Amino acid sequence: MKPKFDIFHYLNMDDEVDDFDRIHASIEKDVIFKGTNLWILVFAIIVASVGLNMNSTAVIIGAMLISPLMGPINGMGYSIATFNFPLFRKALKNFTFAVVASLIASTTYFAISPVSAAHSELLARTSPTIYDVLIAFFGGTAGIIAISSKQKGNVIPGVAIATALMPPLCTAGYGLATAQFSYFLGAFYLFTINTVFIALSSVAIAQILKFPITTLVNPEQKKKVNRWITAIILITVIPSIYFGYGLVQKERFNEKASKFVNSVTIVEGNYLLDYSISPSTKSVNLVYVGNALSDKQIELINEKAITFSIDKSKISVTQGFSTTEKSSKNTEIENLKLEINRLNQDIKTKDELLNAGKNQKLIGNQLLAELNAMFPNIYSCSYSESVLFQEQITEPIPIAMILVKTKAQKLKNAEKEKIKKWMKNRFPSKQIEVFFD
Repeated sequence: MKPKFDIFHYLNMDDEVDDFDRIHASIEKDVIFKGTNLWILVFAIIVASVGLNMNSTAVIIGAMLISPLMGPINGMGYSIATFNFPLFRKALKNFTFAVVASLIASTTYFAISPVSAAHSELLARTSPTIYDVLIAFFGGTAGIIAISSKQKGNVIPGVAIATALMPPLCTAGYGLATAQFSYFLGAFYLFTINTVFIALSSVAIAQILKFPITTLVNPEQKKKVNRWITAIILITVIPSIYFGYGLVQKERFNEKASKFVNSVTIVEGNYLLDYSISPSTKSVNLVYVGNALSDKQIELINEKAITFSIDKSKISVTQGFSTTEKSSKNTEIENLKLEINRLNQDIKTKDELLNAGKNQKLIGNQLLAELNAMFPNIYSCSYSESVLFQEQITEPIPIAMILVKTKAQKLKNAEKEKIKKWMKNRFPSKQIEVFFD
């Protein structure tokens, strides 16, 4: 008889749960913030601040891996689930101290940093949404399951990266240092979301795994704790739903507006020169060149907008310049624009030629350094690019010519062949000719 497939057998974690005393000791140890943990936290905050300041994703990820902030958050969730109020007070006290120390460290860094621009990595931490709630909850769930399991694995570093506790704190410090309180509020709200829902996931998993309650708790206390948990969840999640809804609406408008713009790139002899989409105001600005747009053509564009569910009052149509202007003044302006464009193109071409010449000099210098390391009697090397014309071949062939000069001691034929082979490997996409003097 074929064995019956039991999904619950695969989902059951009871056999893999570690000893409750060991779990308790591990969580209690990670709650404390003093000595080593405190210094690690401060240094991680500085590293994350530098990463945000320099817009370096790799540095920010490194700081998240270093950070020990997950400890007191898991401690708060675990202590709530087991109604261990002394441990909760200790975890909350250490967590508050860690947050204050982190804010002081990040604010101090950004206050003295000469770079004050807000880059993309920093701005990404100022607008939390409901999606951040999901990341924090499920990331925290993975973390507390790993802590509770006999097989710890490498989950904790991944949770630290996914839930990203350090960057929002650093961004909040940036907001304080630069007096941009909207950044501070947005980033600190994201940090609050991560904290609350990581702790909530610890509460949920601790109850699912039936962690033992070691203190006497009356039903009224349990109800009070549950009411507090519900209130904190609602206070935290409702704004994120609002921001998440706004984000979805902006993305939808962006998608509709892009399709609309693609449908009106050419309108009876007029060509779309430029456009801008503003999701926040739900408006689209179009700039056309060509024949002067008539009222009928503008109305046609507005009707197209309606088919994409875009309010036609939010469509702005501008004539860049017209090719049928009869005014001599406008014609002169157009000619001047064309002449300016031509001159700009000439300047760009000459700059490219100059840069190409400079680059060729640099290549020759680099080759000399590399060749001299292998053959000390080589004292000179030049590099230039040209084209090769051959009979019965209509297109010229790009070629790189390299001249190598040696001192009194000449290179042997084997050495010359070795250099030629090395040059061909050095420039695999070019035809190479090497000359020796």
